[in-house]
Amino acid sequence: MPPPSASAPVILALETATTCGSLALVAEDRCLAEYSLNTAISMDGLMPPPGPGRAKATTSHSRSLLAGIHWILAQCQLGWPQIGAIAVGLGPGSFTGLRIALSTAKGLCLAAEKPLIGVETLTGLASQFPFSSLPICPVVDARKKEIYTALYRCNREGIPEKVTEAMVIKPERLPEFITTPTLLVGDGLPLYGRMLKERLGELACLAPPEICFARAASIGSAAWRLFRQGSFLDPATAVPVYVRASDAELQFGEKKGIRR
Repeated sequence: MPPPSASAPVILALETATTCGSLALVAEDRCLAEYSLNTAISMDGLMPPPGPGRAKATTSHSRSLLAGIHWILAQCQLGWPQIGAIAVGLGPGSFTGLRIALSTAKGLCLAAEKPLIGVETLTGLASQFPFSSLPICPVVDARKKEIYTALYRCNREGIPEKVTEAMVIKPERLPEFITTPTLLVGDGLPLYGRMLKERLGELACLAPPEICFARAASIGSAAWRLFRQGSFLDPATAVPVYVRASDAELQFGEKKGIRR
């Protein structure tokens, strides 16, 4: 398939909300490239492999992400003039991963004068199943024996629409929200999939392991709809979708006598 023309914009997408960090370059009609690594610390793996004669260096998360962006652009022979927008997975997910990806995207948008597009990570997961006849339920590991989740249904155009808002709950509570056969997807399934299958029985349709992680390509594809609508975020005010308070916020609330 030929590369996009010089005048056709491409969206650079970043997704680092979970342990599988990924980058993608997405044209309006296809994904040009995607680079991902499923690791215990998502951003540590986004530094591309060293070339001949170059020693592998220990880098910070943000430097790894920037190096990965440079690498994927070079592989596709694309430059910043061809990037139409930068899309980022807003979460919920790892607080550190979300902050790194969003701050990187903000900086690039300001430096390169590109619009910023935000897509919720749960929406990105649901977007992997356009035209699904079943409800879609992303299940993302939230640590502390909890999950981030929401329910979606695809409309006639194959676009997933929220049935519930994003929430953080104990996985044992998920059956309260599922009353019909539902497609479950997400990195929470390796941890809780067996338990959910036992409790939900035939109502639980588990996505295969190889697609149970958030993908930058899906974030980029979902971002194209927002790009066409001109629905952009202000880099000065954009914030991640945390769903729950951070440990620091909880500790600060305890010190101030605030109950959450």
